[in-house]
Amino acid sequence: MRRYRYEIDNVRAHLRSLWIIIGVQILVIFALWFGWSQSPRHLTVHVPPDLRSGATLAVDEIPPANVYAFAFYIFQQLNRWPEDGAEDYGKAIFRIAPYVTPRYRADLIADMELKGKQGELAHRVRGVQEVPGHGYEERRVDVLAAGVWVVWLDLDLYESVRGMTVKRTTIRYPLRVVRLAVDPEANPWGLALDGYAAEGPRRLSEAELNDSPKTDD
Repeated sequence: MRRYRYEIDNVRAHLRSLWIIIGVQILVIFALWFGWSQSPRHLTVHVPPDLRSGATLAVDEIPPANVYAFAFYIFQQLNRWPEDGAEDYGKAIFRIAPYVTPRYRADLIADMELKGKQGELAHRVRGVQEVPGHGYEERRVDVLAAGVWVVWLDLDLYESVRGMTVKRTTIRYPLRVVRLAVDPEANPWGLALDGYAAEGPRRLSEAELNDSPKTDD
């Protein structure tokens, strides 16, 4: 009789150990579910354009080439007035609003109002394009601090009024770019233009046109 009682006690002890294991598994499952529920639904990874030698990147690391591509694309959109600058300039500012800082947006609106008063927008068509041979190089992106860059764009600027060319020149634009990941839905880049750096835009000389790297600081 005593032997059967010991067997019953062993079975009960084994059942208790199984219940403990089941409880631990439930806790582990709950912890995994909670971690999964708190993970971001969208993850932005900036991949460099040249992967021939491979790349090891942190999730929040942005390669200089991507910063340059962002600055050029957004700035080109800002300066695209296909029909009438009096309307197109404002539309461009509104369209790229998620990709500029509030300070730079205020500067753009002030610039638009000033140009409008001076008669520099009516019927004006505008566009910029990259100067051939002056595309991305490592020296065209300066890292000022964590999440702050200066991108040097060499662009051909074209302007016409009623079909007549009024401006055709090559300008170097030093654009300040900052990390701004406050609204991934509206701005998946996580970057924003923050205005001009250094002394601002200036025309390029013939010597500089024949030399693609940035020569001034």
